[in-house]
Amino acid sequence: MRLLFTSLGSFGHTFPLVPLAVAARDAGHDVVFATSEDFLPQLTKAGLETAVAGLAIKDAFGQAFGEAGPPGPPGDIPQEVLFPIVAKVFGEVMPKRFVADLLPLFEHVRPDLVVSEAGNSGGAFAALKAGIPVMAHGFGRVSTGDPMTTQIREAIRSHAASLGIEMGEDLAFGGPFIDICPESVQDRDFLARTRRVPLRPVGWSEPGELPPGVLDKRRPLVYLTLGTAMGHAGVLTEAIAGLSGLDVDVLVATGPSLPEGALGEVPANVRLEAWVPQAALLPHVDLVVHHGGSGTTLGAFGEALPQLLLPQGADQFTNADAVLAAGVGDRLLGPEVTAEAVATKARRLLTDPTVREAALALAAEVAAMPSPADVAAELPTLV
Repeated sequence: MRLLFTSLGSFGHTFPLVPLAVAARDAGHDVVFATSEDFLPQLTKAGLETAVAGLAIKDAFGQAFGEAGPPGPPGDIPQEVLFPIVAKVFGEVMPKRFVADLLPLFEHVRPDLVVSEAGNSGGAFAALKAGIPVMAHGFGRVSTGDPMTTQIREAIRSHAASLGIEMGEDLAFGGPFIDICPESVQDRDFLARTRRVPLRPVGWSEPGELPPGVLDKRRPLVYLTLGTAMGHAGVLTEAIAGLSGLDVDVLVATGPSLPEGALGEVPANVRLEAWVPQAALLPHVDLVVHHGGSGTTLGAFGEALPQLLLPQGADQFTNADAVLAAGVGDRLLGPEVTAEAVATKARRLLTDPTVREAALALAAEVAAMPSPADVAAELPTLV
């Protein structure tokens, strides 16, 4: 088969599709992965053939805000201003660009099947307009309750209607939905109405060396990150202050959105890194303190790790709800994030046997899900 994978150009939307794309290539399928130009080097490192489609998310927001630019950092923009802009970016600006770029690419590649990341509605719209079968590929737990996601979906449906395309309740594009979230923590309504193809969430990150002290650690290692898009110096400072007082070592991935030096001097048991190969790191970690992004949440599920979530936006809040309900972690919201609160919750999560048992059970569920190779072999039957 000739397969074209396509995703929004971001770590959290692109990387979840890489394991299946690689497995499909290894199974003998012709695979092309189309996304924004800034993410093609990472895909090339995975050995995939690539093509340019769409535009970087930061450029899409630049178009949506216009010449005046954003009125401040995302965390300081009122929801009534921010949410419509986000909905316009994901529901109109990026879908239009993907449709414009993919339609001529289809003429060249002539795919038998398009696998479109669930957030990239433009990939599905282009396939539907070209009469090519399309499947959605999830990037994490499906979020159906938060206001921002609701506005994004309404914008996507409106754009679909303008193209003569009718969308269902979920963004499954009328076909099967490749779901990398364990069933026990997936949204109940989504499970009831979607033709789901389970796929084990296999972490992938750009290859790189692990920081010193990881492989030869002498005490528990706590991994702290707020992801690649929503770094917040104040939140990280409070978390570092709380964690550094415990008998642990702390590895902080500061991410590209935080200016260098924003955290100042840190205690001796804290190490700052702008980037870490997360998929390779997680097997060596004892606790993950993070924003609730899908990649980190699912990666911790697979490694049976307790989690302390400090959600910053979008689906991170519903991910935190799911982690709490599953008994594999805890959360702190907004002003609750203080050094004392982080220390108290982290200390419990590192030592509570019930959390450990729940995390092991969830990891066993993840391990039992079909592998990328299993699903790659099944793709021809799903068209």
